[in-house]
Amino acid sequence: MFTLSANAGWFEGDSYARYFEAAKRGFKAIEELGWMHLDLNRARAAIDESGVAQSALLCRSRDPEKTALIENRHGIVWANAQDAFASAVEETLEACLKMNVKNIVVTSGNERDDVSRYVQHTNMVTALRKAADIVAGSGVQIVLEPLNVLVNHKGYYLVTTAETADVICEVNSPDVKILYDVYHQQISEGNVIETIRNNIDLIGHIHVADVPGRQQPGTGELNYKNIFRAIDAAGYEGFVTFECGRTVDVDTVSKDMFALLEW
Repeated sequence: MFTLSANAGWFEGDSYARYFEAAKRGFKAIEELGWMHLDLNRARAAIDESGVAQSALLCRSRDPEKTALIENRHGIVWANAQDAFASAVEETLEACLKMNVKNIVVTSGNERDDVSRYVQHTNMVTALRKAADIVAGSGVQIVLEPLNVLVNHKGYYLVTTAETADVICEVNSPDVKILYDVYHQQISEGNVIETIRNNIDLIGHIHVADVPGRQQPGTGELNYKNIFRAIDAAGYEGFVTFECGRTVDVDTVSKDMFALLEW
């Protein structure tokens, strides 16, 4: 069975208090992708004391020049971002090991108009192979996220599950997988349940939100009871994170999200 991870922003208090607020509502994990503002030792103490894990961290560097090279306005579709990306993976891996986090989220960057998609695809594969070498044996995996370009991330390179799967297969590492975001992929391509079933061996992390509006499941067009049932039936045992806002109070939204597991 997979583990539900709440959006840390649903809860009151600072980054450390939110682990305890999540525990009160029955969650075993939360997700706050940013980490550079944290006292990592204090965060780990809160994780251990609350029993609530941090499900993922975003790949970033404390060096702003390196971070600028791997942000979506540039990214690993550029060969000149590879060294900065490798350094950011090393830094984020160190944070993950201190906090006992198992997933590092990475993105492709925006599509370029000066070279072919083949070149950009190849640059991603090369960068991710270097990242795979860095995390090998650590117990931490890289998860690569396709995003929608119709609503939220205009100009982003990596959109389809199919190309993301091609990248992952070319990297050919058990430590590099897909971050499948149901919200983004519903907008981009639909066919969510079948896509999850067909790619489950390549999926390492899952984000969820309803469409439209990117609020909690139950506020839009997606049947999340069926989606969750399909994810479980496929044998996925990782985290499913509510990367979304909420339209009701935190106690109600927490109760409603766990009710989605009642099938």
